[in-house]
This record gives sequence, C-alpha cells and structure tokens, in this order.
Amino acid sequence: MVEKLILSCFIFYASVLCAQRDALEIGDRYAEDQLYVSISYAQLNKQPGIIGKSNFSYSFSTGFMKDIILNRQGTFAIAGGAGLGYSLFSHQLKVDEVNGATVFENGDLISDNVFSTFNLEVPIELRWRTSTANKYSFWRVYTGIKFLYNLNNSFRYLDANKVEVAYKNVSAFENLQYGLTLSAGYDEFNINFFYGLNPIFKNANINGEVLGTRILQFGLIFYLL
Repeated sequence: MVEKLILSCFIFYASVLCAQRDALEIGDRYAEDQLYVSISYAQLNKQPGIIGKSNFSYSFSTGFMKDIILNRQGTFAIAGGAGLGYSLFSHQLKVDEVNGATVFENGDLISDNVFSTFNLEVPIELRWRTSTANKYSFWRVYTGIKFLYNLNNSFRYLDANKVEVAYKNVSAFENLQYGLTLSAGYDEFNINFFYGLNPIFKNANINGEVLGTRILQFGLIFYLL
C-alpha cells in the first residue's frame, strides 16, 4: 500500500514539473516548484545515559514543494510543501505497552530491537539559489523547519526466549514532531540534515531520568524540476 502511494506521487508530480519546465521562456518570472526525494542515515539523539547509541538506521521521504519568489531575480524564495516519510530505527531502548501505558527499560537482554514510523511531512523553507528561468544546474542553500505528523508507529523485539513482542501506536509516542532542516549542494546532488527539536516520547522517563530522545538525520536529498 505504501509503495503504491509513493509511486503514484512520483508519477503525478513528475508530470506536473515537466510541464512547468517546458512552458518557461527567457525573461519569465519562475518558481522552483519541485519534487524531492531524500534518503538519510538516522540516529536517536539525547538518549539517557544507560542507553547506548542506536545501530544502523535509515529514513526515506518524498514529497512536493511550492515556491514563492521574494525578489525579481528569483534567487530568494520561501517554499512550503507536503510529503510522506518512513524511518526504521535499530535501537537499545526496550519499549512495552502495559495496560494502556508505555513502559521503558534498558534493552540489553533483548535482540532485533527495532521500531518504524510512517509520517506526514510538512516542510517550510527559506531558499537561496543561483538559478534562472532557463538554468537548471545551480548552487542552492535551503534552510527551514519541518513538521512531522505520525500516521503509524510500530515497535518490535525478540525477548530472552527469542519470542517476538510487537506493539503498534504506543500511547507515549509524540505524534506531532518538528525540527530544523538544512540542505545544500549543486544541481540534483545535495546534502541534507534534520535535527529534531522535540522528544519523540511524551512524559517519558526511565529509572527516574527524563527520556528526551530526539531524531537526528543526515544524508542526501534530490530536487527534481
């Protein structure tokens, strides 16, 4: 289902963007309306002292951005958009849902401990670039904030007896998250950074220590005109 939805987004937005590019002529006022695709290495930041770093984790997202030009040359703009994102974390925090409450413990005695999230993304950016209406290869620096609304989260691990334990949509998960974004590069090849500003769990603690886990992502983002 998720794969079909993402494929449909690709086809629709690609057709819109191709039509936009073909219509531009020299001297046109233009906007960099774009389809974006990103793939990132992900980590859980600000974990409690008794919890180690997460293992290899990754994130993928795709969506569409709408440009609003701020100057005649088109080098400065603001942009807003919408998209979908998926993340998979391999971590060392044991998460259980007991009688409608989320319980956190050290995950030293369990294995294959992962959780995944599927989010609606709403990025807002301030943009600088060296493009023109007919120059498609250019330098860019985009920075801003991205809001994430969780549509689904899933936690799974194998206990000491190798029995799978799984939970969906745990009660302590913070559905609305947000963070700072930065992307910079040339043409379609750009580095991308996301720094979560609020914890992914609400009113959570472990052994009396506040659980302030946040998301940190860095990788590549591709803007397709």
